[in-house]
Parts: sequence; C-alpha cells; structure tokens
Amino acid sequence: MADPTIIGAAVLFGAALGSFLNVCITRMPTGDSVLRPRSRCPECRATIRWRDNLPVLSWIYLRARCRDCGGRISVRYPAIELATAIAWGGTAWLYGTSITALTGAVLFTLLLAIAVIDARHYVIPDALSLGGCAAGLALSVLPGSTRPFTAIGGALLGFALLYVVGRLGEKVFRKPALGGGDVKMMAMVGAFLGPGGALLTIFLGALAGSLVYGPVSLRTGKPVPFGTFLALGGAVAFLFGDTLFDWYLRPTAAGVVAPLTLE
Repeated sequence: MADPTIIGAAVLFGAALGSFLNVCITRMPTGDSVLRPRSRCPECRATIRWRDNLPVLSWIYLRARCRDCGGRISVRYPAIELATAIAWGGTAWLYGTSITALTGAVLFTLLLAIAVIDARHYVIPDALSLGGCAAGLALSVLPGSTRPFTAIGGALLGFALLYVVGRLGEKVFRKPALGGGDVKMMAMVGAFLGPGGALLTIFLGALAGSLVYGPVSLRTGKPVPFGTFLALGGAVAFLFGDTLFDWYLRPTAAGVVAPLTLE
C-alpha cells in the first residue's frame, strides 16, 4: 500500500481532474472546446469564480446553487469529482506508486467519462476512445507495464471482435446493431487490458446491458447505451479479471487447464 501522503495527493489530483472531466462530459458531445471559455453556470452562463469551482466543497458550500442566479447545480458535478477522486486514490491504495496504479487511474477516468456521455447522448467521442487508445499504448511501453505487443493485440482484438459482431447484427436485424463509437472504445479498452481483458469486457458489458437495460429497451424502444455497460465491464475486468479467469478456467481438482490471464 502506498504512503498515506501519496494516496491523499492522488485523491486531490483525481478530484481536480474530475472537475475538468465535468467540462469534457458537458462539451464533448456538442463539439465545443473543453478549454475555452472557462466553466460557466448551466443556467445563467455566468463565469464560475475560482473559489466557487473547488471540487465537491464549493457545491456543498453553495448548497448546490449558482452564486449569481441561484439556479440549481446538478449533483452530477460533485458525483463525477468524487468518483474520479476515488478512482485515483483507490488505485494508489491498491497498487502503490506503480505503473499499474497509473494505468488503472487513467483507464477508470476514461471509462467514467464514456459511461456518462453514452448514457446521456448515445455517443462516444473519438477524443476519449481513440485518444484513450493512444494513451493505453503509450503506457504499455513504460517499465513495469504490460508488454507493448499485448496492448497492440488487445486493441486489435477488441476493435475487430466488436466490429464483426456489429456487422453480423446489422445483417440479422437489418439495422445498425452497434455504433462506431463502441467499436473504437473497445480498441481503447484492449490497449489497456490486453486480449483477455477485451474479451472479458465485452462479455460482462453484454451481460450487464441485457440484464439491467434490456427490459427497459424492450418496453420503451430506446437502444441500449452499450458503451456505458462496456465501461462497467472494463472496470470489473481491470480489478478482477485474473481472478475471474482463474475461477472459471481452472478445475478445482485436476488443475489441467491453465488460467487465461489478462496479459
């Protein structure tokens, strides 16, 4: 476990990053710049002062209202900041000051943004999927990380597998079965988790989507935001992938089948 100071620094950094993530979640789906203008109130469009933009704390202090117009500020903003803080602090707590901790924190941040955007807008921005794929490949060459060929293989497998599934689904149902964003997202997940992790992510995402949102989709006709459930599957695959593979593939008695790890 990392030093408490390191964990605290990771939590603070994650919270600050979560504040920026809120900007990305709000602006990326509409194609607006995430850098300019500065953060604004969603109601009156007034520029938010620095002291009113402290992660979580400002929302609590202002009682979830804008200082200028009194308009309500959604609980989504502090929730994203808190979730990102937990992601960075949690990976530091679990993996210490290692490349695994950094890789997990970056992956969780990307997955969180994708999950929220896809749930709200049914779109996955290329800046997150393709940019995240580039980040995963870059992290794979650092000492202590997964081997570059594992990351490349995972990216190719994740992309190809979901692409084939989408094409087959389109032929069977005579309409688009998967969005291009989902396919590119799986390239990103594969770059972080490798081939085994990509497979597990798709399985868990499909299972969760079917169980959780399937009944809603059948009742309302709304498509399943598959990227949201792939994000959930990717998070579980990172944290518990090797354990799940080991439990599923290794016989309890004979031990004749070797576990398939994420590497």
